[in-house]
Amino acid sequence: MSNSLKFGFILILMTFFVACGDSTNSTEVVNVYTHRHYKADDELFFKFAEETGIKVNIVNASADELIQRLETEGKDSNADILITVDAGRLYRAQSKDLLQPIRSKILEANIGPKFREKEGYWYGLTYRARIIAYAKDRVNPEDIKTYEDLADPKWNGKVVIRSSENVYNQSLMASIILADGEEKAKEWAEGVVENMARNPKGSDRDQVKAVASGEGDIAVVNTYYIGLMLNDENVEERKAGESVGIIFPNQDGRGTHINVSGIGVTKYAPNKDNAVKLMEFLSGEKAQQTLANLNYEYPINPKAAKASILKTWGDFKADSVELYKLGEYNSKAVMIFDEAGWK
Repeated sequence: MSNSLKFGFILILMTFFVACGDSTNSTEVVNVYTHRHYKADDELFFKFAEETGIKVNIVNASADELIQRLETEGKDSNADILITVDAGRLYRAQSKDLLQPIRSKILEANIGPKFREKEGYWYGLTYRARIIAYAKDRVNPEDIKTYEDLADPKWNGKVVIRSSENVYNQSLMASIILADGEEKAKEWAEGVVENMARNPKGSDRDQVKAVASGEGDIAVVNTYYIGLMLNDENVEERKAGESVGIIFPNQDGRGTHINVSGIGVTKYAPNKDNAVKLMEFLSGEKAQQTLANLNYEYPINPKAAKASILKTWGDFKADSVELYKLGEYNSKAVMIFDEAGWK
């Protein structure tokens, strides 16, 4: 990338730079690079600033852009915290030496070992289950119990799912590799490709809409998208969400795959202490309850309750794999997708 392009790239990102908190002249700040774009997060940043007097400065962009920016800035970066979604991206930032390990008794009390990197390079904020959504009027949920069932020829022309470039699918594939080995994972991917109703495209919301419109009968999506659609102001979004039922796969086996939103302190954080304070705040029961209620994500702090709509779906058995391992197998997942012809 040329210097002029780098400058333009950074200039564009700076248009997302906003300040949350009070209007005092306090020099206490924490600078957050975040991939998340939710009202719940903004509300929590405001509350943190209000309670601590530490102003939260935000740069909001895609995960790839933020990771690239951290690489470009190096030691000159003002970023204190990186927030992004999925263990695959968190692992990518860690492997590029962009994060530093943090130890905190508060974080370790609020966030169990499964939901944090073993050396403390990142900690989970929330998690989502990657479930199977099905057309209520066309599919008997008793006919599909596992992710492996998606490769059954009976679903030929019925499956809609996102691209292999999507990190949620990459982490799902990594979990299948860990559970069944590379050969079976490839067979599964090839079977799903054969059953696709169309080439992969769009977001998780788009997969639900494709099922609602009859383009496909079953889709793979994250739970919080269903929650958001069911509570959307847009009538069509709500109708699409209401048209599908949900299945938590592999309940008689390894459990349903989950992915995590996570947070880490950047390697050259100029305000490290404030960064840790913000992480501890976000892991607390009240903040976790806000994330659960407003964004329909599962809270990681066990003291926080699930949102009402998630309670109606019932409890489920989650895959017990340590989430950092999904990042370690990300490259193998991408390779298998390519070999299987998953676009």
